[in-house]
Amino acid sequence: MKYPEKIDLHLHTNVSDGTDTPKELLQAVRDFGLDLFSVTDHDAIKSSRDILKLLEKDDPWFITGVEFSCRDEEGQYHILGYGYDPDGASICRLVDKGHAFRMNKVKARLDFITSEFGFRFSEEDIRELFAQDNPGKPHIANMMVRYGYVKTKEEAIKDYINKIHFKSEYVRPEQAITAITESGGIPVLAHPSYGSGDQIIVGTELEERIKRLMKYGLKGVEAFYSGFTDRLMNELLSYADRYSLMVTAGSDYHGRNKLVELGDTNCINAAEGPDGLLAFIEEARKRQPAA
Repeated sequence: MKYPEKIDLHLHTNVSDGTDTPKELLQAVRDFGLDLFSVTDHDAIKSSRDILKLLEKDDPWFITGVEFSCRDEEGQYHILGYGYDPDGASICRLVDKGHAFRMNKVKARLDFITSEFGFRFSEEDIRELFAQDNPGKPHIANMMVRYGYVKTKEEAIKDYINKIHFKSEYVRPEQAITAITESGGIPVLAHPSYGSGDQIIVGTELEERIKRLMKYGLKGVEAFYSGFTDRLMNELLSYADRYSLMVTAGSDYHGRNKLVELGDTNCINAAEGPDGLLAFIEEARKRQPAA
């Protein structure tokens, strides 16, 4: 098979915390000249459904995607899912569950910044916030900027929203991996070297984390990533080779909500990539939606 050269498998739309609509993102992908892409909104598959409807004959190769925010007793994880059936019962149930958890967190954060700092918003703005597909911290932060409570989104999150400490509900990694697998998809650990906050995970801790998730059915790691140094990338590639894991490449593009550019994956040419990346592309081809 002919392997794609320009790929980006980690993109977000305004269905979660990006700023591009699915239609705008598809046009950006066309303009950039990607050969293969995926949309991986947080706890949401609506954007993948939308992209499938928008694709035209000569568009780049697309594979369904999602990114589940997960936590267990050992820490925090982001689990990517690729090539699943968007009508799969297991993944649809988990998306609904993750969405409910997210909405509960939004309410808790709003209550916190109101009670602790006196930040109040109109009923209309709160209704609009909850009417969004997957609101989160960036949406609250942008609202705080608009009201003049803070100067920047970063200040809002760091100095106010992140001050809340509550026992939050999370999807567990094994639940995400199972739902993706049962719906015909490929579960991949997103940016594996990054933990909670500014935490960097390397060495034995990283290897043990990967091995633990493999017991649940993890099939790959995101070794090419916009924020990785060569050291982090090479460490992940070595684990992928050691444990016969697939490899993916993603920018984590969020439109105007992050400085990361579309296509910035640190993978210059996927067609000349490591065996794990080529293995992922071959598996993705088997799951390519019918035109």
